[in-house]
Amino acid sequence: MTNENFRMAYVYVRKTFAGILKETDEGYSFQYDNDYASDSSNAPVSLTLPLQKEEYTSKWLFPFFDGLIPEGWLLDIVTHNWKLDYRDRFGILLVACKDAIGAVSIRSEKK
Repeated sequence: MTNENFRMAYVYVRKTFAGILKETDEGYSFQYDNDYASDSSNAPVSLTLPLQKEEYTSKWLFPFFDGLIPEGWLLDIVTHNWKLDYRDRFGILLVACKDAIGAVSIRSEKK
């Protein structure tokens, strides 16, 4: 099987580019930016994704990123306004987590 990328998300910690989350035909991957991972004073995206240069892979969206997605009535508003299927967790992450509460934000383009 090839490891074709379908969608990508640029992950920021406190407005600093930290790495790239990718949707692939085999699931998901997250890799810290080399410069970000090289600086031990940088905070990891989460305790479950400590700083490392190697890529993380998963068959499912990493629980930390899934946890950024709104729930309840706010999820209903997001899926309705952007015409997304509520099961499209990556798509919801891209549109709803640009200015998430907390240190981590998700962008569809690198800024």
